[in-house]
Amino acid sequence: MPVGLFRVCLLVITAIVNHPLFFPKENGTVPENTEEIIQKMKEREESLRLEQLRLEQEIADQEATQKALEKAAVVVEESKEEKVRWDMWTALSMVIFLLIELWRQDFQEGNWQDPGGEEDDMAVLGKAFKGVAFPDKAVLASFYEKRILGTTGDMARMREMVEGFADDLLEALRSVCNRDADMEVEDCMGVGSMYENWRVRKPFVCDLIVPFAPPEPYCFCCQTWCSGDSFPPDEQGYGTIKVCRADEDATGCICDKTKLGEDMLCLLHSQVSTRPSSEMEDLLCFKNTQYLDADQVMKWFQIAVTKAWNRISHKYEFDLSFSLLDSPGALKIKFKSGKSIAFNLTPVVQYENSDVYFISHFPRSSLAADIPSSTHWFLTFAVYERRFIQLVSKTLPANACHVSCLQILSFLHGKQCSLTGPSGLTNYHLKTVLLHLLQALPSQDWAPEKLEARLQDMLKFLEKCLHEKKLYHFFIGNGKVPAELGFPVIFQRAEPLNLFRPFVLRRDIYRKMVDTFHEMLRNMSALINEYTVHIPLAHTNGIRKEPL
Repeated sequence: MPVGLFRVCLLVITAIVNHPLFFPKENGTVPENTEEIIQKMKEREESLRLEQLRLEQEIADQEATQKALEKAAVVVEESKEEKVRWDMWTALSMVIFLLIELWRQDFQEGNWQDPGGEEDDMAVLGKAFKGVAFPDKAVLASFYEKRILGTTGDMARMREMVEGFADDLLEALRSVCNRDADMEVEDCMGVGSMYENWRVRKPFVCDLIVPFAPPEPYCFCCQTWCSGDSFPPDEQGYGTIKVCRADEDATGCICDKTKLGEDMLCLLHSQVSTRPSSEMEDLLCFKNTQYLDADQVMKWFQIAVTKAWNRISHKYEFDLSFSLLDSPGALKIKFKSGKSIAFNLTPVVQYENSDVYFISHFPRSSLAADIPSSTHWFLTFAVYERRFIQLVSKTLPANACHVSCLQILSFLHGKQCSLTGPSGLTNYHLKTVLLHLLQALPSQDWAPEKLEARLQDMLKFLEKCLHEKKLYHFFIGNGKVPAELGFPVIFQRAEPLNLFRPFVLRRDIYRKMVDTFHEMLRNMSALINEYTVHIPLAHTNGIRKEPL
């Protein structure tokens, strides 16, 4: 209890001591300072509140910006996914469209494989012969004797006349040229159907090639598509000819060092020029290159032939002229009687030391219809083709039917083209078929009594090639060429050259070619019977032939 009273008394005393009335008067300003502090605290509070609002606004803005960026990222991602999906659908649509277009071209027009009853032209090898009346041995024998045999003597006489005149013309050409400055023109050679004895269609035209070489110190450096240089696929079968100098230190053309007459033509140049001879455009080359230009060569050759003819024209009782604008080497002899003889004289460049030649132009042929440029020269193997036929003929039975097959097929094809117009199929394709079969079949299969069977073999082989769109060049890529021919190994080791490759993408020409072939099959009997003389049965056991 005393302790409790003591605590109460202590509390009362403390309260009395701390009563405001006990403070002195100088402490009376305390309340005024308090109000000032309170006012400052309110101002500070208002400032903090504004700062808080500003920070909240900034945070809200940042959050809005972040959301906008996230939304934009989502939109971009969705657009990328949509674009990928759209690209996939676009590509798929294009593939479907191309497939439909290919199907439409194959089947819509003409309906080649119509199951409704029309002849299935391309389905199975040999099926195109169903329903075709093939001539028998007697009919073929009569047709051959009446239509083809009579032309053999005419061809021999024409060859002799043309060769003699061409030799005289080339000799005159050499005489008008400067032997120290002009191109060196060699003797001409006969190639093609007239010299392989299977030409049947008139008018007869002799094909002669004339090798030429540059004078010293120049030489030709030949490059082919299979010599290791890069040639695109559409330039297979072609090559280029580079004009080089044997003496690299020499500058200037030797015609600048030799006095030529005012009217004398330097055959090394496309025109008389006083420009520096070190410039390659002064040569028969394409502008700003060292590559021989086929167009320039043909212009030079025409000028040289014209000058040569002017020198010897007084010796002959006929006129000579260039007959075709699109064939610069096509010449025509016109007699006063009105008759004429046509022949082709085409300059060529020899490939190394072989009988393969770079030919500037192919007369009357679609083989080189799409030459990449005038510096690309097509390679011709015509000399080896002629030699191969001669070599094989020695191993065949007497009066073998190989030439007869080619003659009959060439005649039928020519007749069909005269009815329906020309197609991509040429006599060279027919000749290539024969060369392949000559190598594939035994010698005894070419006996004269087997003409009908071999003719069917040629037609079926050609049908197969048309179906597959593949007819390979006989020599290029053929490792079985007889060694006796001395054929260059570089071409034997090359990739086989498909002669039908240009028709793979040109479907209109391919379609025309196939239609022509099948029309020829259907019209074969009618075309042959038109020239057939019915002979007694006693003469039908064999085919009488004169050696070609």
